[in-house]
Amino acid sequence: MKEIILVKYGEIALKGLNKNTFEDMLTKNIKRRIKSLGKFVCTRAQSTLYITPEDDNTDLQEAVNRISKIFGIAALCRACVCEKDFSDIREKSYEYLSEILTYAKTFKVTAKRSDKAFPMKSPEICMELGGALLEKFPHLTVDVKNPEVTVTVEIRDTNAYIHAENIKGAGG
Repeated sequence: MKEIILVKYGEIALKGLNKNTFEDMLTKNIKRRIKSLGKFVCTRAQSTLYITPEDDNTDLQEAVNRISKIFGIAALCRACVCEKDFSDIREKSYEYLSEILTYAKTFKVTAKRSDKAFPMKSPEICMELGGALLEKFPHLTVDVKNPEVTVTVEIRDTNAYIHAENIKGAGG
């Protein structure tokens, strides 16, 4: 299962004509900070940086720890890469989220569908994946106001991503 780091930057997205300069600086800072951990490919799209390790044995948690201290980052998370197909999203979510959902009592599912060509709308994705996770983890209950775990599905241009924990960045 392929795992990457999604980095969401905050106010950089508001920089107008200077936005590319700030995104380039942020990307260079990230690359410099994680260089000693191995090779990574850093790409940008839709106000998100995608940090993809080239080696499966890379210490992604240490990369997350280092990146979270860089100014300009609003939030980041480790995410599972899926095909843009609901059955793949469902199957990978069982495995990827099993550890966190096994010990949780409540959860909710949110969906962000930036690719409007995806056949399911966001509320449909939430209902279907939520129902599938309830079947797989029957001890869970849905709590949309104050869940222990928020499962997020992001449907982007090239892939879908599943994650359950947003880590607050240094901001700025």
